[in-house]
Amino acid sequence: MATTVNYQCPHCSAPLSFIPGNKTVTCEYCGNEFEIAAIEKMFEEQQKMAAKELDAQNAKWDTQEAGGEWSQDEIKNLRALTCSACGAELVCDENTMATECCYCGNPTMVPQRFSGMLKPDLVIPFKKSKQEAVAALKKFYEGKKLLPDAFTANNRVESIQPMYVPFWLFDSTVEAHLNVRAEKDRVRENSSERITETSVYNCTRGGTMRFEKIPADGSKKMNDTYMESIEPFDYSELEPFSAAYFTGYLADKYDVTAEESVSRTDKRLEETAIDLLAQTVQGYDRVRPMSHAIIKQKSKVIYAMVPVWILTTRYENQPYTFMMNGQTGKFVGSLPSDSGKAFKYSAAATLISFPILYFLISMLT
Repeated sequence: MATTVNYQCPHCSAPLSFIPGNKTVTCEYCGNEFEIAAIEKMFEEQQKMAAKELDAQNAKWDTQEAGGEWSQDEIKNLRALTCSACGAELVCDENTMATECCYCGNPTMVPQRFSGMLKPDLVIPFKKSKQEAVAALKKFYEGKKLLPDAFTANNRVESIQPMYVPFWLFDSTVEAHLNVRAEKDRVRENSSERITETSVYNCTRGGTMRFEKIPADGSKKMNDTYMESIEPFDYSELEPFSAAYFTGYLADKYDVTAEESVSRTDKRLEETAIDLLAQTVQGYDRVRPMSHAIIKQKSKVIYAMVPVWILTTRYENQPYTFMMNGQTGKFVGSLPSDSGKAFKYSAAATLISFPILYFLISMLT
């Protein structure tokens, strides 16, 4: 964020300069002159905004209270399994001695005592079953005309894993300020020309906003795009964490800390706040945010585990991974495409459009 103020010409945006001996500030590019008092008043709001931006830079998330300590009894009942093939670190209960890595599909057998991880504050229990996840995958194929026939005919789910994924949930009350350049056009016409007159306005907006549970997954191995695509989770169903929820499921150990998730969260918060304030500037032809300041007044971070089904299929020795929200059933993934079918559909579209174009040309002739 900027913490300085640039004096620019309101007509052409070029830098303004004070020429010794003059009683005005002159724009050397367009020649306009401005009274010093008028310039000071014009940029007073920018100076206030610069001060607020400096305050915003100094406001930080309080990440110290996220998560808690495991009790000795809970540590005894948890184990960490490390995949020797890809290095993924998974958490499971004490009865799990062997599993299949949901990331690479390789069997993992490295039982050891689990320690060194914060205890989650909250958890969203699984609501969707394995059968529902498989059915969602089949439905995901429907209507995909470019899918290779061999993919749909011979496809089988190689791996399906229920996974509790670590999430940091950010709460904050913020003071948001925004300066906007708004423009309104007035068009005049005569017999020889069309004149557009643009009026430029400097609009300011501000207010207090409350953000609750801005999510950021705490795993480097989970595709961030996929994880954001299966949002939102229904946070009204969050439960106080108990290791009992891990029974029969895998759990990923976080390798992205709350502090490391701050920049990503701040970006989501700022974009949302700016958009909401900009929407209140109405009645203009164009609106462009110029500067802003987001000052966190109160902040809190919660460590939670959320349910995700991870499905893996294979086609022509290429793995394809899909993810489903284990609470709501929202499904995402990538699919292969048949280049031959793509060419066929493209050629068919060309053949259909050619007679129509020929008919139009004939009519015009």
